[in-house]
Amino acid sequence: MDESGAFELKTSDFYYDLPPELIAQTPLAQRDASRLMHLDPVTGAVEHLHFHDIVSLLNPGDCLVLNDSRVLPARLMGARPTGGAVEVLLLRDLGSNRWECLTKPGRKTPPGTEITFGSGELTATVAEALEDGNKILEFHYEGIFLEILEHLGKMPLPPYIKQSLEDQERYQTVYSRERGSAAAPTAGLHFTPELLDALRAKGVRTAFITLHVGLGTFRPVKVDDVTQHHMHSEYCIISDEAAAAINETRKAGGRVVCVGTTSCRTLESFAAADGTVQPCSGWTDIFIYPGYRFKAMDALITNFHLPESTLLMLISAFAGREHVLNAYKIAVEQRYRFFSFGDAMFIG
Repeated sequence: MDESGAFELKTSDFYYDLPPELIAQTPLAQRDASRLMHLDPVTGAVEHLHFHDIVSLLNPGDCLVLNDSRVLPARLMGARPTGGAVEVLLLRDLGSNRWECLTKPGRKTPPGTEITFGSGELTATVAEALEDGNKILEFHYEGIFLEILEHLGKMPLPPYIKQSLEDQERYQTVYSRERGSAAAPTAGLHFTPELLDALRAKGVRTAFITLHVGLGTFRPVKVDDVTQHHMHSEYCIISDEAAAAINETRKAGGRVVCVGTTSCRTLESFAAADGTVQPCSGWTDIFIYPGYRFKAMDALITNFHLPESTLLMLISAFAGREHVLNAYKIAVEQRYRFFSFGDAMFIG
């Protein structure tokens, strides 16, 4: 306990034991066939369902808030003039054909290094080395960069997925449209067009917001004191249409149900004290951990997250750390599938 009487939050407070074989390596054949754990944030009670049962958990007048960001095929394999291989991961578009990137091997790509991709239709010059080890690359090409990227790039799967992905679209949500993420907003991977139609037929609204997921989402918390961790920044957009749907839902007494922690972080970054939001765009580095008072979110659909991660801290803030860790213990016992291609949880 600190001087104020509050309990200190330690990163180790969010540890749980996960057998490696429970980390899902491939998506299920049918998106909405995943298992769904329903966690009551008040009592901690859990119920075992399948994702298509989400229709029964949502009410007419609720609003699903979905992140429509699309993952860039941001992993590029290139070569230095010596012939040595270089792997480049696009992290952030800085404009004027310049990107912040991760390069491997980093020590062999100092400023001035020329890199060639494919048969030379795309080249890059390392313009600058940043303090954190990332590089700024300036790209040279003719035509449209995103089209060249679709041709040459590969999907940047998370480090815990060791198998290759046969169908690249399975790491995209069915409603993805705004290119810009380095990782998928994975809670949305369970939805199918038919399931969304069924929800709309029941009277559930949908609001599409955008948050471009950065690789910082996988960055481990390296400090013992949770409050000393600094979040990465991510760019997000709330459109006029989305803000109106969210505000009308709240006014009518419906629930605002965030699909994924990215949707949650976007709303909580820009919501007023009464939970209403205005159309806006900008960067957010909000860090949500126990003690946070939620303004805009009433319920959450999310996947199962890494031990000691900021995402596990976020859902612990919403449902209580003890409830969440107990639910995770049950999920391990019941052999749920974990992480990006794994099963889901509904908290509400």
